[in-house]
Amino acid sequence: MDKVIGSPDEIVARIPDGASVAIAGFGLAHRFPSGLMEALVRSEAKDLTLVCNSWGRFGQALSQLIEDRRVAKLITSFSARAGEGRSPAEEQIAEGTLAVELVPQGTLVERLRAGGAGLGGFFTPTGVGTAIAEGKEVREIDGRLHVFEQALRVDYAMVRAHRGDRVGNLELRGGSRHFNVSFAKAATTAVAEVDEVVEAGAIDPEHVGLPGVFVAHVVPTTTVVDLDELVAANKMRRRPSDVPRTYLGRPGLTRLDMAARAARLLPDGSYVNLGFGIPSQVCDFVDDRDITLHTENGILGYGPVVTGPDIDPDYYSAGSRFVSLRPGASFFDSVTSFEMVRGGRLTAVLLGAYQVDQEGNLANWSTPDMVGGGIGGAMDLAAGDNEVIVLMEHCESRADQPKLVRRCTYPLTGLACVDVVVTDLALLRRHPGADRFTLEEVAPGFTTDDVVALTDMDVAVAEPVRPLVGVGEGVG
Repeated sequence: MDKVIGSPDEIVARIPDGASVAIAGFGLAHRFPSGLMEALVRSEAKDLTLVCNSWGRFGQALSQLIEDRRVAKLITSFSARAGEGRSPAEEQIAEGTLAVELVPQGTLVERLRAGGAGLGGFFTPTGVGTAIAEGKEVREIDGRLHVFEQALRVDYAMVRAHRGDRVGNLELRGGSRHFNVSFAKAATTAVAEVDEVVEAGAIDPEHVGLPGVFVAHVVPTTTVVDLDELVAANKMRRRPSDVPRTYLGRPGLTRLDMAARAARLLPDGSYVNLGFGIPSQVCDFVDDRDITLHTENGILGYGPVVTGPDIDPDYYSAGSRFVSLRPGASFFDSVTSFEMVRGGRLTAVLLGAYQVDQEGNLANWSTPDMVGGGIGGAMDLAAGDNEVIVLMEHCESRADQPKLVRRCTYPLTGLACVDVVVTDLALLRRHPGADRFTLEEVAPGFTTDDVVALTDMDVAVAEPVRPLVGVGEGVG
């Protein structure tokens, strides 16, 4: 048995019009099966159903497939990203020429896992009360509402691995396990692009991350990771983290200050997930405390961000930042990662947001100027049995529109799930049984009245209100 094929074009040429194709890859650029994707662009296949966590960044192969109008349907966690501008996918979704099904990241991998396991589907608490649940069966199980999600199978899967042998066994590396396992299992034909092809027996059985029975073909990669390009792709296109916004003519806290304050909220001995955006910077302020950081692409126990020669291209967080590992770290795929989330293994999750309302409802995946949006793993994280801490600027940059509102007007991520909000002006906490948040801390240079005036929701005010302090300013 020899599953190695010499060229990506040889296998991709077999993909017919109308096929469903799942393509692994994380964030904008991490470990996509680039050679296979480029071969798919060179092929003539059209009317495809594309299944992916995200289609990467503009100019990549998946974006080109969409731009060439060869994709009929997109099943994804990210059809759009804030700050990236209108994409070809969004244009076609708005036209009605591209169908889209937005799926929370944890639900996406579980649907594919279920499909590969021969199951019909499953019930999940993720998405209850949101647009994701519309038209689906909702059932109460053990006193909690769950949404039924149908299993998902695909014709082809394109995955990426560190090494593959001639019988199809794959060795996966670091945080790049993510979607590869579930995507491959769900496919009738799974094709693995690998950095190195080895003989059978060269991969220690203990290191086989996906057995060859799930893999139809192995092809050597035709692309080399350009680390400088990867770093550039992952840079946040935002104001520098150490530059504050101004409100009422005065500077608020910086994003770094907010991350430092949020880090001090985390108890020792906790397992904590850090989301995209401002929360991803909290890892730089945990220091040597007994806090274990979790990321949904599959790392438990990572540390501060690294740069330059210390970067390992397979060690990155959900915010696409290259990170270090702490003693005791472990790797796993996204199915296992979300088992930790839904199974109540995490102490706290830190998320960004577009809006939070006084009932604790969270909206963080779509705005009125986006077509579709980016759900990512936030819905799963918000539905978990853990504390939810939101980090966001106090107001929208446009006309200082409040983000702390009486009622969310943007699509919901989760119902009554937010416990604490840290902004560049304030810290607010929603205590169990309370019908509103309590304002507990206010940034230096601002008064309680200033913050209340920039807040749309009704809040209680603690007595006394403490200073909101950031980097190197003591413990709040």
